[in-house]
Amino acid sequence: MTVRNTLPELRREHGWSQQRLADELGVTRQTIISIEKGRFDPSLPLAFRLAAVFGRAIEDIFSPDPDPAGS
Repeated sequence: MTVRNTLPELRREHGWSQQRLADELGVTRQTIISIEKGRFDPSLPLAFRLAAVFGRAIEDIFSPDPDPAGS
């Protein structure tokens, strides 16, 4: 299953760079890039931290992609 996320949009809403978000979460910028591009699904604890940082429910950030082929 492919998972979509709204991290780039949420970062822009907050005016945060990938590095700023990484610093807030205690991860590397590369981790943020990989999550945003869908190359890496975060662990459940990291998903909860992301939700807390943005004040959103996990389901508001991550959702199943109904079209995994991307077409």
